[in-house]
Amino acid sequence: MLRVSAADQYLIATGDTPLLEVWAALPQGLYPPFPPVELPGGLDGLLQRGGFGQTFFLGGEVLGLLFSTPRGRLVRAGGLTVKNVQGYDLVRPFVGSFGALGVVQETTLRLRPGRAWVFLRRVGELAEPPLRPRFLWQEGAYTYALHFGHPREVQRFRDSFGGEEVAGWLDYRGFFPRGMGIGMGPVADLRFGWADGGARPDMPEAYRWLAEAL
Repeated sequence: MLRVSAADQYLIATGDTPLLEVWAALPQGLYPPFPPVELPGGLDGLLQRGGFGQTFFLGGEVLGLLFSTPRGRLVRAGGLTVKNVQGYDLVRPFVGSFGALGVVQETTLRLRPGRAWVFLRRVGELAEPPLRPRFLWQEGAYTYALHFGHPREVQRFRDSFGGEEVAGWLDYRGFFPRGMGIGMGPVADLRFGWADGGARPDMPEAYRWLAEAL
């Protein structure tokens, strides 16, 4: 299930929705909170890992979640109208919990507008450029960047970053046949290196308590 509201700038999709399927469904001028890269696990895997390549806090772009806990309970957190949501905010701790809190059944994501966009790559190791793009990561010998916004802002980023434009979208699922985790691997972003079958971060005690409570 994938439903896009262009007028209100959000989408609702099931956790197993592939990332590039979301990109293909969006109208021109609206962008999701992840780059045009296919990764293992679709939206569920993306949210469990806390995203990929973004230079902003992904939890702030997740408006709502329906997830199943390790004990089999269904929990609905967040929603389109924040002021109507009562109780604890479970959306932000879920994003980046690496499965400790459960599996995404459905999510509502904020879409951001932009009149122009550019997808670039250049040879060199990952380093944050003077003008920060929306998405930045490394694969092999290349650093990739995607930015969108006002045409003049996008052009300034294009001129400062250099490199060449990327044609089409990328599929990294073949890099991770045993699952995507933290470690030295073929791709990296500003948070982690990502390895095939890599580990997940140690769970803080507060997460252990929350997982047991759910």
